[in-house]
Amino acid sequence: MGALDHLSDLFDCSSGSSHKLKKKKQLQTVEIKVKIDCEGCERKVRRSVEGMKGVQSVDIEPKQHKLTVVGYVDPQKVVQRVIHRTGKKAELWPYVPYDVVAHPYAPGVYDKKAPAGYVRNTYEDPQISQLARASSTEVRYTTAFSDENPTACTIM
Repeated sequence: MGALDHLSDLFDCSSGSSHKLKKKKQLQTVEIKVKIDCEGCERKVRRSVEGMKGVQSVDIEPKQHKLTVVGYVDPQKVVQRVIHRTGKKAELWPYVPYDVVAHPYAPGVYDKKAPAGYVRNTYEDPQISQLARASSTEVRYTTAFSDENPTACTIM
């Protein structure tokens, strides 16, 4: 916002005394997990969010049960709209690529229902993230046979 815009806002008499600035929504990519069985379900989910104000693009990956919405939207409003319009269970995308997580096969992280190459996001749920951390004995045993450890045990 430039100096002239600021001055014109200060001396603007048209809006009255209760002049509030509206915050502009930021461009966001919202990923949602929703069950998509057939082309009819895909069309129903697509139409439920295409009409929303601020939506710029909608992408659906039926095999991963993933809906991606790009636009100036609120993620919770998009999820609520999908639930309301389709009657399907929907939630924000709970998965991250498995190479992002330190221990992808820890209890609470590994999910059989996750798409290939993905595990459950543990950063949002503090109870699961505690389970995903390695204990000190785990770390001690894994570093004992590590190539990076110069004092590691070498059995060949």
